[in-house]
Amino acid sequence: MTAARTAAQRRPVALRKIRGNHVRIVAGVSISLLFLFPIFWMVLTSFKQQVDIFTTPPTLFFTPTLATYVEYLQRADIVRRLLNTVIVAVGAGVLSIIVGAMSGYALARIKLRGAHTFGVLILLSRGVPPIALAVPMFLVARKMGLADKHITLILAYCTFLIPYVMWLMRSFFVSLPRELEESAMIDGCTRYGAFFKIIVPISMPGLLSTLIFSMILAWEELLFALVLTNRYASTIPVAIAGIAGDTVNGANWAALTAVGTITVVPVVIFALLVQKWLIQGLADGATKG
Repeated sequence: MTAARTAAQRRPVALRKIRGNHVRIVAGVSISLLFLFPIFWMVLTSFKQQVDIFTTPPTLFFTPTLATYVEYLQRADIVRRLLNTVIVAVGAGVLSIIVGAMSGYALARIKLRGAHTFGVLILLSRGVPPIALAVPMFLVARKMGLADKHITLILAYCTFLIPYVMWLMRSFFVSLPRELEESAMIDGCTRYGAFFKIIVPISMPGLLSTLIFSMILAWEELLFALVLTNRYASTIPVAIAGIAGDTVNGANWAALTAVGTITVVPVVIFALLVQKWLIQGLADGATKG
């Protein structure tokens, strides 16, 4: 009787847990669909003709066309700007992860008076309006003959990526036991040797996930690219801004959505390829941070 009563008492609890899981799943799917709908509509619109875009009410059934993609992919500036975006995003991401990881390690391990305050001040530097930095950067780059160069844009992106990387990696390094470096230094490693031989391999999931986020942030940045480049190093977000600004005959929504899709698809493919390391880095950050 006691066992039957206990089972009867546990059954409502199990049913509530199952219902709670179903509610969370439905809520998660609904929120995901809500956020993904604009992307779906952008991709769908990119295959429409201009006349189909303005039908009222909007239609899901139309004759798809690749004319807009063909037109803009044949333009050398779109392909070149896409290549520029890859170069700048990879360069800025790699440089920021190198500098930011070493800075984060120094703040996490080296005993300095005011180290935490210094780290907070660096993080707060991200609150500075980007336009306040873009104009002085342009003046300096033009004076040095570095305007419209990849390296100029990479260094400009590092100004907002390095604080982000440094703070994330500092939290990751703080969670690692100091005994790892101490045992390596007892065996003859220097501080640099312990960092590169012990800490970096252990922290690889966190480094990769931070690198991925940094590259995505650099990929989508517009203001610095708009101010610091003209033609040679111009990126794909600048091309989208140019299409949006050409409103002589009304906004060219077919071109905007097509080039927008071309911009988003590489990021989605990249995220799918590296999702294993991305999820592992996020999980490690959640359990260690």
